[in-house]
Amino acid sequence: MSPIVLPENPRVLVVALRRLGDVLLTTPLIRSVKRAYPKASIEALVFAGTEGILAGNPDLAGVITIPQRPSAGEDFALIFRLARRYDVALSTQTGDRPTTLAWIAGRHSAGPLEPNRFSATLKRLALTRSHVADRGRHRVLEVLRLAELLGIAPIAEIVCPAGDVRRELIPAQPFAVVHAAPMFTYKRWTADGWRALAATLRRRGLAVVTSGAGGDRAYLDEVWRGSDVVRRDGDLAWPELSASIAAARVYVGPDTAVTHLAAATGTPTVALYGPTDPRLWGPWPVGGLERPWAAAGTIQQRGNVWLVQNPLPCLPCQLEGCERRLDSFSRCLDELTPTQVISAVDQALALRRAD
Repeated sequence: MSPIVLPENPRVLVVALRRLGDVLLTTPLIRSVKRAYPKASIEALVFAGTEGILAGNPDLAGVITIPQRPSAGEDFALIFRLARRYDVALSTQTGDRPTTLAWIAGRHSAGPLEPNRFSATLKRLALTRSHVADRGRHRVLEVLRLAELLGIAPIAEIVCPAGDVRRELIPAQPFAVVHAAPMFTYKRWTADGWRALAATLRRRGLAVVTSGAGGDRAYLDEVWRGSDVVRRDGDLAWPELSASIAAARVYVGPDTAVTHLAAATGTPTVALYGPTDPRLWGPWPVGGLERPWAAAGTIQQRGNVWLVQNPLPCLPCQLEGCERRLDSFSRCLDELTPTQVISAVDQALALRRAD
């Protein structure tokens, strides 16, 4: 495919109106554009509350935030602000809203289309370049198809947030970072499991630093009750969390944006997965995936990441837990044993010692 003809210093907009992890996984696309056009001015359009994960990104000239449910006035102001301001606008989603905003913003535009939908025909006519979304491809590789639409080389490198770090928040002694609170209940491991893991890490000679959002404190109070851990939930900005994980001997967490960030720092990362399909959403190791994640397994390793599952026959179901709702339990995680998780952690620590 021939490249879209752009000026030497193009203005580029990347539209990523999804959750934190999804926004982080757009950074390889942003890096690809910046490497192809070093003088490009690239901006990201994201939901308010997700912009922190792009903090200090050297490939971005700016970040525009919008509410998830804007008023009519806010919609009008955004359209006025964006209209044909960019040489090219890239939608990383198939939805009507991100596609429309890319079409409004860019003199050229590109994005994915839902297969077998009438709306895809209209979007194909509106966009300069498009491709049919492949729901069987890892999210990083799927987003990078937009680089191919532009005719530039894809660079599968996730860029971590960076910025000022309060060094006193990073322990002087060897430590592990443990993140026990995913956004949704159906992705949670058990409180007993987390406490057993923390106790084992302490016996391995590591301090245990725990992370989490401020809104998770009530849940984390229960998880860490009686445990010898250093609580940092709600205290760390994204650059500080990234720096803390990068300095740790090992990171352990569930299917959440922080686990994707941990994998990108290069720190040995142990990811606990339940219903989510790792072939699509598994953590992306530093250096990329030489082999795709398998759908299910007990412990899989790719690069600096160990992915731990309890491979029940229904795994991965890609559903919201056993009760099909965000606050559901997930049997695959409830029955995941500390012994299995600790085995993966010991493998990860052995890699760190070898380094």
